[in-house]
Amino acid sequence: MRYKVSHIIRVNYNPLVRLAHFNLRLAPIPWPGQQVDQYELAVDPLPDRREERPGAYPFKLVRVEIMKPISTLEVRSTFIAEVGDAELDFAASGLTIAQVAKAALEVRRLDAMAPPHYLFPSRLLPATPQIAQWARPLLPPDADCLSSALALAQTIRSSFQYDTSATQADTPVADAFAIRRGVCQDFAHVLIVALRSVGLPAAYVSGYLRTYPPPGQPRLVGADAMHAWVALWCGPQRGWVGIDPTNGVLANADHLVVAMGRDYSDISPIDGVFVGGASQKTYNSVDVSPIDTRTMAS
Repeated sequence: MRYKVSHIIRVNYNPLVRLAHFNLRLAPIPWPGQQVDQYELAVDPLPDRREERPGAYPFKLVRVEIMKPISTLEVRSTFIAEVGDAELDFAASGLTIAQVAKAALEVRRLDAMAPPHYLFPSRLLPATPQIAQWARPLLPPDADCLSSALALAQTIRSSFQYDTSATQADTPVADAFAIRRGVCQDFAHVLIVALRSVGLPAAYVSGYLRTYPPPGQPRLVGADAMHAWVALWCGPQRGWVGIDPTNGVLANADHLVVAMGRDYSDISPIDGVFVGGASQKTYNSVDVSPIDTRTMAS
């Protein structure tokens, strides 16, 4: 499936910002089954300095510096992507949870995709006993790793309520778990903590999800949102597999990967520091448009 993706971030400041340094993580990374073309990142006003480099984890970092006073910052990220469905044979024998946990500890490399980075508590995801206790019966050591993780994601999908007003970006994972409410970020964080509690490498993935309008209704431009799901390392043969707990499915041709980190704080689309601006308001507009005419006509 081919898509055209447009993501606009607009930040209004009051009063003016006199000096600003921003980190942007919006350029899609290479990912199996995903090809990206025609990527463009535009910043208005034009930065005084712009630097691009690989991130500490699998993301592309763009750092911009604006020296002049501004009241509005606008970032536009656009690209074309072709994504295929993951080809996974569940009938084939996979590794058990205990086998994957053991294999992860035996990995000796430390590149950005290395599973040891994603085994341990991270900034937003401390060890959380209540999540570990809840997940333990669903993740027995002798169970198939991928099947069990997907079943746990489906449990989150059925027992947690999607509620955009229940949490904020900085809501602790224990709080979101306690109320069984939140958004895709919260559901991904809960699943990651659960998987790590039994020794499985689990990472936070940000990207885009093609959404479908209700039957008979037109697709709304800009109605899509940046999405989050989980990457689970399933051993040296299967490698990383995407699992979407918000929808209870494996990541597929509707999921477009942008970045991967230990939790949201590693790969937030924009952060930074500025001088001035006692208040700010941020607006996001995301549009994921299918451009494969054959698929659209079917």
